[in-house]
Amino acid sequence: MQKILCQQAAAGMVLAKDVETPEGRILCGKGTLLTEAIIARFMKMDISYIAVEGHPVEVAGEKTLQEELVDIEKRFSRVKHVPPLMFLKKRIMARAVASRQEQER
Repeated sequence: MQKILCQQAAAGMVLAKDVETPEGRILCGKGTLLTEAIIARFMKMDISYIAVEGHPVEVAGEKTLQEELVDIEKRFSRVKHVPPLMFLKKRIMARAVASRQEQER
């Protein structure tokens, strides 16, 4: 699942989550195949973001979870002997994993 700007949406993408109004009314349900008309309707209603299945839009500078975890390891590589910082590293890594799992739901 990927959260994208409505302007990045294209016909043929599939919604990964319901699209709701600010009042909580469902405009389109999860699993809906997007068409140009649906995308135009979202934009007309000022819907900024939608969640689509897969990862159809490449974002410059976006890292994979594995790349993110490697970067965290590198940042903490010189302080392996400091237990509070190792605890912090473990928490940061767990939060990165949980964040990705949340995005996939």
